[in-house]
Amino acid sequence: MEVLQVVWSLLGFLLAVSLLAFGLYCFYIKTVHWRYDHIPGAPRASFFFGHMPVVWESLKSKKLVHNIFLQWAEEYGPVLRFNAFHRVSLLIVSPEAVKEYLMLPQYPKDRITYGYLFNMFGVRFLGNSLVTEPDYDHWHKQRRIMDPAFSRTYLLGLMGTFNDQAEELMKELQKKADGETQVDVMNLLGRVTLDIIAKVAFGIELNTLHNDQTPFPHAVNLVMRGLGKGRNPFFKLNQILHPSGHESTASLLSFTIMELGRHPEIVAKLQAEVDEVIGVKTDIAYEDLGKLEYLSQVLKEVLRLYPLAPRTVRWTGTENIIEGVKIPANTTLIFSSYVMGRMERYFKDPLTFNPDRFSKDEPRPYFCYFPFSLGPRSCIGQVFALMEAKVVMAKFLQRFEFQLVPPQSFRIWDLVTLRPADDVVCRLKARCH
Repeated sequence: MEVLQVVWSLLGFLLAVSLLAFGLYCFYIKTVHWRYDHIPGAPRASFFFGHMPVVWESLKSKKLVHNIFLQWAEEYGPVLRFNAFHRVSLLIVSPEAVKEYLMLPQYPKDRITYGYLFNMFGVRFLGNSLVTEPDYDHWHKQRRIMDPAFSRTYLLGLMGTFNDQAEELMKELQKKADGETQVDVMNLLGRVTLDIIAKVAFGIELNTLHNDQTPFPHAVNLVMRGLGKGRNPFFKLNQILHPSGHESTASLLSFTIMELGRHPEIVAKLQAEVDEVIGVKTDIAYEDLGKLEYLSQVLKEVLRLYPLAPRTVRWTGTENIIEGVKIPANTTLIFSSYVMGRMERYFKDPLTFNPDRFSKDEPRPYFCYFPFSLGPRSCIGQVFALMEAKVVMAKFLQRFEFQLVPPQSFRIWDLVTLRPADDVVCRLKARCH
């Protein structure tokens, strides 16, 4: 009996401690609500979970979470609150705030958000890299070390690799360009961009374009899928991993071909430009890239609708005012190029694919377009990615007519980077010159 009494006493004590901890946690959540409830936002789905049930339901139904934020931004923006347990993040869709918080170095990356990428599943993942390092001074030292690898002089020397690998892709596509064979273009683009980054960054000839059983790409895909299925709900919310070199360019090219597949008039205009600038030559010069102005507009429009890293996160350690709204100190701020790029407030007919909005005669978007982020912490590889994409697309448009194989849903999948939910499958025909 004495043992039983001790057990019951212990259980009673643990229950009392648990109830006390639960009550204190509830009170803490309530104090967080008091700090932020003056900020507009959608009604919380749950006292404890905040807006997370909406996110979970979206993920469960395979809908794009960013579209929920777009809907909320249209209704509650330009500053809106997102509750998740005891944490509150603010989505900011103000150009002036983008200019302030992304262009100036005194607003660091959020330590909590990017801390999930330092270690992953209990082991070191990205560590204190250019992506995750919140301390500006330490990051700046790393960036200065890396900058020479992305200088104009160095990138000029990569044109040979871009041309050679893109030419290998054209040979593979030519084998299947009979107008009947269904070609998984997205898969081949992923392989050729992986071959390019392996050659440029590591001096390795992977040749995955000709051998899809090479273990390395399968390992990369496994990591990406693992990240996409991460069990940490905060990581699901803050899935902001900087895209790997090959994955981002492959997605950009895939989205481009997907969009062009339903805009034959734009394809005709692109092919006319490529024929004029490139002609029938197989080696594209660096100077040719600058002359492909309409292709540049098309890629920019693709990145407006499908920014590869759709959001970036900053931390403000002091109280601030954004668009007349008081922002408490120690707050996570989310800036979404996806959301701002699809808002009528900043782009006329935002869901219409219109490359002419980036022509020289049109005004430049005012801090509402930042597919590679902005300011000192913008993507170091953006020029590399756009050069590579231009070379591959110019050769593709030079050589082939193409049609998308239905059904194509045009849905988007958020798997670390944005990518088409369906494989981009085409039927190809060689162009007659």
